[in-house]
Amino acid sequence: MTHDSSFLLGYIVRTHGTSGDVVIFLDVDYPEDYEDLDSVYFDIKGDLVPYFIERFNLQKQAKAIVTFEDVNTIEKAQALVGTSLYLPLDSLAELEEEEFYYHEIKGYTVIDEVKGELGIVREVYSLNGQDLISMDYQGVEVLIPTAEDIVLKADKENKKLIVNLPEGLLEVYLENGSDSDNTPDDAD
Repeated sequence: MTHDSSFLLGYIVRTHGTSGDVVIFLDVDYPEDYEDLDSVYFDIKGDLVPYFIERFNLQKQAKAIVTFEDVNTIEKAQALVGTSLYLPLDSLAELEEEEFYYHEIKGYTVIDEVKGELGIVREVYSLNGQDLISMDYQGVEVLIPTAEDIVLKADKENKKLIVNLPEGLLEVYLENGSDSDNTPDDAD
């Protein structure tokens, strides 16, 4: 399996106890959908390696305490902290026509209902409960909130993301981008 045929499920954030258990953060909308997993793929030095799950105990805040086969000491568990966990793309649930997974929209052209074509989706960030789409616009990174009234739909056939940006959003980024050329000494 390759990174292109998989999606990021989450990360190992820390050890739990002394017998090799780890705590994973599930970077997904519905963590409960993944309680019955038999295995996941660990990203180890760029390669995806399957690890089999012996026990999966879902906790609050998208975390789970997990026991992996052959990870039975705290030393083995500590070596895995920070590891990214992946699953095959075909294990994702089917979505409605205009819904999308974040990994799907990378490379999509962003089209605003008023301003027209803006730029290309580069990445989607999940920061403190707020998901933001990163787009290149006139040489500046613009972050677009993923709220339903802003991101209207994904046209998968034409690889376009239709948005209704809040008034002034682009201008804020363009102003900040041009301010970076000025140093505090210019104020004299």
